Amino acid sequence: MSDSRYTLHPIGVVRSALTSLDAAPLQGDEGAPEAWLEITAPVAQGLVGITAGDELVVLTWLHCGRRDVLQVHPRGRLEAPLTGVFATRSPDRPNPVGLHRVSVREVRGRNLKVAPMEAIDSTPIIDIKPVLEKFDLRERFNELETREE
Repeated sequence: MSDSRYTLHPIGVVRSALTSLDAAPLQGDEGAPEAWLEITAPVAQGLVGITAGDELVVLTWLHCGRRDVLQVHPRGRLEAPLTGVFATRSPDRPNPVGLHRVSVREVRGRNLKVAPMEAIDSTPIIDIKPVLEKFDLRERFNELETREE
């Protein structure tokens, strides 16, 4: 493996009522609140075309995650066997990138009100991508087809 290094530049931050990891649900669909995505001025033009009702995938840098962890008990359940972090959604991992599917509730300048968002306040945002339903449905169909074989 090469010793390459890459630099990520946050494009914004999450503004949320969640201020601690203990208060945050493990996944967005487990009671996560609305939050605001504050996008930095230099990249604000990248929001053009996003409207209320859009589905997005927000990529965050889970800055509170431990980067030296390679195995976890899934969902913190000690009775579960240790599992490699790449087979889980644990925030503790070598490169703690968070993946959040959200719905846009409101667009206000360079801020997006989204839900559900389980990331805590001040979590750096590293990218935003649209959900492509056609692609996602094709992925799900192929997965189900593979399981039946």
